Amino acid sequence: MAEQNFVDYVKINCRSGNGGAGSAHFMRDRTNPKGGPDGGDGGRGGHIILRGNRNIWTLLTLKYRKHVKASHGGNGTANHSHGANGEDIILEVPLGTVAKDAETQEVLFEITEHEEQQILVAGGRGGLGNSHFKSATNQAPRYAQPGEPGEEHWRILELKVLADVGLVGFPNAGKSTFLSVVTAAKPKIANYPFTTLKPNLGIVQYRDGRSFVIADIPGIIENAHQGKGLGHRFLRHIERNATLLFMVPCDSDDIRKDYNILLNELAAYNPDLLDKPRVLAVTKSDMIDEELREMLEAELPEGVPYRFISSVAQQGIDELKDLLWQTVNEHTD
Repeated sequence: MAEQNFVDYVKINCRSGNGGAGSAHFMRDRTNPKGGPDGGDGGRGGHIILRGNRNIWTLLTLKYRKHVKASHGGNGTANHSHGANGEDIILEVPLGTVAKDAETQEVLFEITEHEEQQILVAGGRGGLGNSHFKSATNQAPRYAQPGEPGEEHWRILELKVLADVGLVGFPNAGKSTFLSVVTAAKPKIANYPFTTLKPNLGIVQYRDGRSFVIADIPGIIENAHQGKGLGHRFLRHIERNATLLFMVPCDSDDIRKDYNILLNELAAYNPDLLDKPRVLAVTKSDMIDEELREMLEAELPEGVPYRFISSVAQQGIDELKDLLWQTVNEHTD
């Protein structure tokens, strides 16, 4: 996915439709010049609705659509005729889209299923016609309800990338190179930090036609949970990944320390992330020999399954894919 086409945050102004007014009409014809009330109800104002679409990966279509306005409901008419409902506006969004109130930052809902629909801003209700107000003591009500006005709100839509495996690591840890080797994705790769500024998605073709999705999350820095280095915008994408693959290069001064820093950043941002299964990949392992690898193994964090890999030299890649497939499926059954 081209980086400039990946949009994971939009703020839009939404105005739903007004409800139509109820009718205060009375039935009149040649045979019944003083018929009873027969005013119909007004139609509902148009909703603004979000609908999940698994074939969309970005909020790009909403980036330049700052104002969304639904139509008004029609007024009720004679003979109990109901006014037409206002036309709903349906906005197609990727799975993993979170809707928030821009003023309070309250999370309204999250779209996680294909074709799931949620009302972002509700249209006004139509007013009742005068026939609803007829009673034994008031058989000719000359009034009806006006329609309710629509609502206008600023809404924030944030995308949390949905993937089976999310790559977690410091900038320049080899995540993009790994993604380019195991998938058909073409992320930007260079030997300097923060090459990746947007998440990249790729599909890993596994054995027997099976596959799983990997998301390359932009590199985390220490204190990212405080917003440093665009931390919040990076970290939120990790929330929707089933398994976390921590990637630390073998030339790190202290692999265990780097792993713990990454883990602490996730915990500080959202403690629930610690409940996700974790795998460790020690990258750039073509730089070390077997003796040094054995020394490093003794210093790795305990209780975390790991593999030594080299994306450039194609070492340990199949073994890591096997481990990831096993981990993803163990925790989704």
